[in-house]
Amino acid sequence: MKRIWLVVAGLLLAGCGIEPAGPAAGGEAPTGVAPGVTLYFVDARHQLRPQLRETEHLGTISEAVALLLTGPSDSGLRTEIKPGTVTRVGVTTEPGAIQLFVPFTVRDVTSLGIDQLVCTALAVHVQSGGSRAMKVRVRFTLSTPESEKERTCPLIT
Repeated sequence: MKRIWLVVAGLLLAGCGIEPAGPAAGGEAPTGVAPGVTLYFVDARHQLRPQLRETEHLGTISEAVALLLTGPSDSGLRTEIKPGTVTRVGVTTEPGAIQLFVPFTVRDVTSLGIDQLVCTALAVHVQSGGSRAMKVRVRFTLSTPESEKERTCPLIT
């Protein structure tokens, strides 16, 4: 019996032979509590500009794009998306791509307006811990193959 206790004690003292390791790489961490959501509008020089909309939380991609569709408020910025009364936006995700289903036709938006949609969606995705490599596809009520191509945001790299 004494031998069994000696063997058990020897095994416990020897450990399992696994060396301690440092933390494993897991990508960028989420930023935590957000003061609001970043929306992208157009300035007087016809360039995209981020605008923080203070909502006291980050929210979802759908909520952010709906806020974008309500307009830039009194900031001196403008939008390249035709104003409308419907701001409800559908969002689906698949590996490598976010799809936005917007309530207007491709004729209601310029190419810079499409960039506004894409950048706003990607900003929420990245701020919530997602990959910057994600692509966005915008689906309109009346689309063309060109309008539905996968896009990235020129300001989020």
